[in-house]
Amino acid sequence: MPWWAGLIIGIGALILGGVLGFIITKKIVQKQLRDNPPITEKQIRAMYMQMGRKPSEADIKKVMNSMKKAK
Repeated sequence: MPWWAGLIIGIGALILGGVLGFIITKKIVQKQLRDNPPITEKQIRAMYMQMGRKPSEADIKKVMNSMKKAK
């Protein structure tokens, strides 16, 4: 086998490995976020209650929207 054929096979294997690694990692991270969301409305309510405030629905929606924008 000529040296350039080995080089082409090596480069192809690196590219294929990188693409497959990216796709697999992306799927795993999406599944983790779906199964374990970063924060919920229930957690925001508990946070407000610990601070001694009774949260209104507007407060909770405001916090949720700001968290979605921060992503």
